[in-house]
Amino acid sequence: MPLTRDEDIAELLRETRTIALVGASDRPDRPSYGVMKYLQDRGYRVIPVNPQITGEHVHGEFVFRELSQIGEPIDMVDIFRRPQAAGEAVDEAIAAGAKSVWLQIGVINEEAAARAEAAGLKVVMNKCPKIEIPRLGVPRVS
Repeated sequence: MPLTRDEDIAELLRETRTIALVGASDRPDRPSYGVMKYLQDRGYRVIPVNPQITGEHVHGEFVFRELSQIGEPIDMVDIFRRPQAAGEAVDEAIAAGAKSVWLQIGVINEEAAARAEAAGLKVVMNKCPKIEIPRLGVPRVS
């Protein structure tokens, strides 16, 4: 069951330090671009993942092709992919040893969420941290 209680979502956001953002974009008109910048401004380390812009930089961070290339612990994988493509990102998050997956607004994939939970990951689905952080009063990461 994905996290739905405000207290649980706030606790997850307080525990998180490093976020891999799957579906990161270098285009300012894309939601993932703004969300990445917001999370960085809140003190999170955000690592962009997008095979189409691998090797470029977004908001000062090197863009990786896939999660397995990152080579450092990942607390959360924030997924900006179509629901049918989110399952692959969730499977990569499990393989990479992430602690949680966050499926963005409109990204609903119950089977992928169940796989993540079965592997011990916390799951948030159909929400955006850029909305939840101020709504829940989550303090800046220090």
